[in-house]
Amino acid sequence: MTISRRSIIGAGAGLLALPVLARAETKAPVRSNTSAFIAQDWRDHFDSLGVATIVADTGSRALHFWSADGSDYRIYPTSVPMTDELTKRGYTEIVRKKVGPSWTPTPSQMQRYPDWKPIGPGPDNPLGTHAMYLSWPAYIIHGTHDTRKIGRRSSDGCIGLYNENIAELFALCPIGTRVRVI
Repeated sequence: MTISRRSIIGAGAGLLALPVLARAETKAPVRSNTSAFIAQDWRDHFDSLGVATIVADTGSRALHFWSADGSDYRIYPTSVPMTDELTKRGYTEIVRKKVGPSWTPTPSQMQRYPDWKPIGPGPDNPLGTHAMYLSWPAYIIHGTHDTRKIGRRSSDGCIGLYNENIAELFALCPIGTRVRVI
């Protein structure tokens, strides 16, 4: 089975960025379950779009993006925090962006896993190819090399995307992009 992922661009809330699975023997596309994504409207969360706006929906495991003028709306499947205790909800913004990020375990991770060490950019890095740092310390919207994590509760607090999706979103989001995690 071959897997390809893409985002869908459009103004309608029903357009989604979903994995499309093609069966090797038939090459016929098979879509994953779309019912898990909950439609969002930026006006339910913000008074204006600002430079760009993101709503990260941890319940439906989807990240919604709107451009500054609202003409570009995209939805991406995500990984979300493993537990409600690890999930920070509320309003924040992107304060820094990095291609090829390095990863350093947080203090709480070091308590649980004292043998963990920092990891530089590359295929072993849990932050994938791109990272967008939020104003909350240690919370990041980032990629992942482990594609099994997308669509699951698998992080210690961050929002993870497929590497190709975070690269696309990274290019769309300027510093100051407003983010709401629900």
